[in-house]
Amino acid sequence: MRIKSKILIIAGSDSSGGAGIQADIKTVTSLGSYALTAITAVTVQNTQGVKSIVAIPPSEIKNQIIYSAKDIKPDAIKIGMLHSRSVIKKVLESLNQLKIKKVVLDPVMVAKGGAKLIDDKAIIFLKKNLIKKVSLITPNIPEAEVLAGVKIKNKEDMIFAANKLINLGVKNVLIKGGHLKTEKVQDIFLNRADLKIFNSPRFKTKNTHGTGCTLSSAITTFFSCGKSIKKACELGIKYVNSAILTNPKYGKGNGPINHLNSIEIYKRFK
Repeated sequence: MRIKSKILIIAGSDSSGGAGIQADIKTVTSLGSYALTAITAVTVQNTQGVKSIVAIPPSEIKNQIIYSAKDIKPDAIKIGMLHSRSVIKKVLESLNQLKIKKVVLDPVMVAKGGAKLIDDKAIIFLKKNLIKKVSLITPNIPEAEVLAGVKIKNKEDMIFAANKLINLGVKNVLIKGGHLKTEKVQDIFLNRADLKIFNSPRFKTKNTHGTGCTLSSAITTFFSCGKSIKKACELGIKYVNSAILTNPKYGKGNGPINHLNSIEIYKRFK
């Protein structure tokens, strides 16, 4: 398979392999692109929860980004876990220096098991500065509530929150609807010219660890290969749905999804 594009991933590490930078690399690779990385934090976790988080110094995060991208220029950037104001500041400096146009932000705030992954000062700084710099932001419902300052109980609330984020300077928003207790999962895509509701089946499984990381990386990959941002969202959602449906049932808690669902092996290895 010929490599289609190059993606720089800025995110935290997940030692269990289901979320974070490990899920990002698997997703980008499975969809035919090349992954570069800048690790923002190292987490000790498994499918049952997060035990500890070790932050990488902000200056070293910037060094990872700049040093890698100067040698292999990425076609797009995916941003995940940013745990402090100082980290976001260094990432902003890096974006201004690199001038990459295609940037997707997954505003990771809480782990699947409930551990908080970002502090309040960082959230305020992110809202005022970073979200204006990106092409797309992909919050789930709890994250959208924090960023938009509203409670979300239904589809109409999701659209209202998405509009509030647009008014903060976001170019495109995809609010993920998995947290609502609805028969189907509804994801809301919005910009100043368009509204699209993506409807997906709801699978009865606890194995959904890393779906947010995976979706944002899939969207970034499709976007980097020339798809429109809305089409990239549609294809990313389809990829994640297939990955949930074929999950390997690993672990005792919220297990990982199947990032390899898009791969077909044509060569025989002896």
